[in-house]
Amino acid sequence: MAGKSLFDRIFQSDRYSRVAVMYEGRRITYEELRALTVQTAEIVAALRVEKGDRVGILLNDSPEFIACFIAVISLGAIAVPINMALPRVEQLFILNDCGARAAIVEAAAARNLFAEVDELSASPAEVTSLKDVLVVCREAEAVLATMPGMNVQRFDDAQRSSVDNEFPIHGRENAEAFILYTSGSTGEPKGAVHRQADIFYTNKTYCAEVLRLREGDRLFSSSRLPFAYGLGNAFTFPLLNGCTTILCREKPSANVVARVLQDYRPTIFFGVPVIYQMLLEYQREAYRVPTSVGTLRAEKSPTRVGTLNTSSLRLCISAGEALPAQLGEDWQKTFGIEVLDGIGSTEMLHMFMSNHESDVRYGSSGKLLRGYEARLIGHEGVATRESEVGNLWIRGNSAASGYWRRPDISGETFVDGWVRTGDLYRRDMDGFWWHMGRSDDCFKPTGQWVSPVEVESVLLRSENVRTAAVVEGFDKDGLSCVCAFIVPSAEQGDERDVEQSLRELCNNALPRFKQPRRYVFVPELPYTATGKVQRFKLRERLRGSEFNL
Repeated sequence: MAGKSLFDRIFQSDRYSRVAVMYEGRRITYEELRALTVQTAEIVAALRVEKGDRVGILLNDSPEFIACFIAVISLGAIAVPINMALPRVEQLFILNDCGARAAIVEAAAARNLFAEVDELSASPAEVTSLKDVLVVCREAEAVLATMPGMNVQRFDDAQRSSVDNEFPIHGRENAEAFILYTSGSTGEPKGAVHRQADIFYTNKTYCAEVLRLREGDRLFSSSRLPFAYGLGNAFTFPLLNGCTTILCREKPSANVVARVLQDYRPTIFFGVPVIYQMLLEYQREAYRVPTSVGTLRAEKSPTRVGTLNTSSLRLCISAGEALPAQLGEDWQKTFGIEVLDGIGSTEMLHMFMSNHESDVRYGSSGKLLRGYEARLIGHEGVATRESEVGNLWIRGNSAASGYWRRPDISGETFVDGWVRTGDLYRRDMDGFWWHMGRSDDCFKPTGQWVSPVEVESVLLRSENVRTAAVVEGFDKDGLSCVCAFIVPSAEQGDERDVEQSLRELCNNALPRFKQPRRYVFVPELPYTATGKVQRFKLRERLRGSEFNL
C-alpha cells in the first residue's frame, strides 16, 4: 500500500460492513466511521484550516476522536491530541506551545478551558492563537457563549465545505502529521513530531510481530488515545488491520474495566503496571468477605461488577513503566494469561522491545523487535560490554523528527539517527533486555550505582507490599543513601514489623550499599497520567523534610 494515506488504509471497501468501534452500547461499522470522518473533514475544511496548521483535539476516547484525527491529517493539517485528564494549565500550555489554529473540544473541557478566563488567571495570550473552536456536545450539554477573538460553534451545527477531489491528500507519508506531547514526568511537556509513515512502521513491526492480529480481534486499552501507547493500541493497530476497537469515555477504574471485559469481551487488553495491580486487588477483594459459615464469597455490591471475567482474553500487554516480575507472575497465576511487557516511547511512537507469546521473562522488557537497532552507552560515552549496564539508544523508522520548535533539546535527544531514551538497560546472553531505571533516577550512595528498579523488584516480593518506589535520600551528614517509599498491602501488620521483614528480605537479596536505609510508609505513590511513578516528587518530599535521616 505504498503511497496510501491513513484514510485509505483504514477505509477499504471490503471491510465496510465490519464493526470498527464498540462504544457505549453501539457497534459502529467501518462505513459509518468513514462517513463521520468525511463529515469532520468537511467541517474542518470550512474553517479554512491550511496545510501545516495545528488543530488541537481535546476529546474523550470516542469515535469523534478517531474521525477528527484522521480528518485533520488527511487535509494536510497537524493533529495535536491533548490528554483530557491534564490540569487546565497544562492543556493551555500545549495549545499555546503548538500554536493551535483551531481546536475540537468536549463541551465540559471547553467550559473548563475558556470560561471566565480572567477569573481563572489565564492571560489572553494563552489562547490567542486559536481562531476557531468546535465544541462536541453530548446529550443536553450547552455550547459556550462567544469568546473574544474566537469563533465558537457546536460541532453538529457547524458549516460544512465539500473537500476537493484530492481528499484524502496522497503522497504525504513523510510530512509532519501529528504532535504527541510527552507526559512531563521529567519536566515541561515536549511535542514529538510524527509522520503518517511512523504509524505504518509501528504497525508492521510491533503489531505484526507481537500482537499478530487475527480476524475477530477486539482490542481494549486502559491507556487513552492522546498517548502514543493508547493511540496504537486502541486506534491504529485495530483499524489498520480490519479489527475492532473498544472505546470508553470513563476513567479506567477497576469497576469500569471489569464492566468492559464482561460486556464487550475484548481479546487483547493493554494496561500499565498500576492498572494490573489495581485489577489484581479488585479480584482478591472479591474473595475477602467471609460468610456466616466461615467460607469466602464474592462481594455483592450494586457498585461492583464482580470478579474479572478474563475468559475472552488471549493477550495482555503492559508498557509505560517496567512491569515488576512479581506482578506479572501474580497476574498469570491468577488468570492464566501471560502479560507481555515491553518498552516504547513518545519519541519512537510505540514499542521497540517486547516479550512475546510463550517467550516471556518477567522483569525484562523482552527482546528487540525486528526493524529496530539498539546500543548501550556508558556514562563515559563509550559502548558497554556484554551484560553491562548502559544508557539505551534506539534507532528505527518510527522515530519522531524532533520536538516541536525545541532545536536545542531535540539536538540532545535525536543524535545522528539515534534516539537517546534516558533509560538504563542491560542485555543478557539470551537477548533479553532488562530495565535498570531512568538514568536520572540512579544514584551512587557509596560510589557504586544503585538502580531503583532493582531494589523495588526485591521489595515487591513481600506480601506486605502493594507497591514501592526507591529514590535517593540523605542522612544527617548529607551523605547519599537509599530510601524506600512503601505502599502497604491490605493485609499488612504493624509498620515496624513490616519494616523489619523488609530489611531482612533486602539483607538476603541485595549487597549492603543497595539496601534501603530508610522506609517511608505512604497510602499512595504519585503517578503521571501515563502511569509512571513521579520519583522527583518523592525526592522533593524528602528534601529538607522530616523523612531525612
